[in-house]
Amino acid sequence: MRKVIYCMMVSLDGYVEAPGGDIGWTAPDEEVHAFCNDMARGMGGALYGRRLYENMSAFWPTADQHPDAPPVVTEFARVWRAMPKYVFSRTLTEVGWNSTLMTGDLEEEVTRLKRQDGGDLEVGGATLAHSLVRLGLVDEFRLLVHPVVLGQGRRFFPELAASVKTRLVESRTFDSGVAYLRHQVT
Repeated sequence: MRKVIYCMMVSLDGYVEAPGGDIGWTAPDEEVHAFCNDMARGMGGALYGRRLYENMSAFWPTADQHPDAPPVVTEFARVWRAMPKYVFSRTLTEVGWNSTLMTGDLEEEVTRLKRQDGGDLEVGGATLAHSLVRLGLVDEFRLLVHPVVLGQGRRFFPELAASVKTRLVESRTFDSGVAYLRHQVT
């Protein structure tokens, strides 16, 4: 069975966005970007909500066509275009870039995707991920913890009625001070 992996850049105090939706502090250096490219290359697909899909599809389809784009950016653009994307939205009417619009029941659709053959599924975007965490559908958390304290914003984890037990299975520290933590749900 495929796993659902929630992976995002996060501040030291647990936020994925600063107030006003600012994510400028998450810009990865070349080392972290290359690591993220490797993770993305190993995924069988990505689960997006409308907002993240619109943000990603506004930049990544043509990011490798900019003459000054660094190699890690052009590489991710190619990986992103090739990766199957499943977009959960009740407001979008169409999606492109190797994407499938998902309009059915979230729990049923994700459970069906998990049962299919193929690589693991990455969920990005806190709103969709929060719903999946609450439904017990996330199998692994991958946090890239940036050395910044935001104090407020959108949290990585949702409020929960019950705790979720995890086990640290991998960690790494990058030269920039970013720490990678990989936790499996037990």
